[in-house]
Amino acid sequence: MITPLDIENKKFPRQMMNGYSVEEVDDFLDELAADYSKMYKEVTELSQKIEELNDSIAHYKTIEGTLQNTLLIAQTTAEEVKSVAKQQAEQIINEAKGTAQKEVDDLKQEITIKQMALDDVKKQFDIYRAKMESLLISQLELLKDLKDE
Repeated sequence: MITPLDIENKKFPRQMMNGYSVEEVDDFLDELAADYSKMYKEVTELSQKIEELNDSIAHYKTIEGTLQNTLLIAQTTAEEVKSVAKQQAEQIINEAKGTAQKEVDDLKQEITIKQMALDDVKKQFDIYRAKMESLLISQLELLKDLKDE
């Protein structure tokens, strides 16, 4: 690329007859150098700005990638937490069912024992009543005998 300095330093050979006017060529080259210098400066500034913007884009793309990875990790973690919670809930339910069944079995066994105890008490009561009836009958017979005598 031609720099403004190249244009400024460009010299044309002088011709004796019917040549270019040196002053006009120099004025034109000065004007061209000024415009070219201005454009060159703008292009340089724009190139720097493009480079800065590309760096920013790369930075934001890195941030975007990091955020996407973070989101994926968060989703994976949420799924894992949900799965663990579900397993724990199932385990708690199974333990509760097991405990409830054991308590039901214990209560059934206790009811059976109480029923057997009640049956024993009824038998003892029947025996006691039979003895009492027998005693009362014998007492009545004694009283009848005493009365008859």
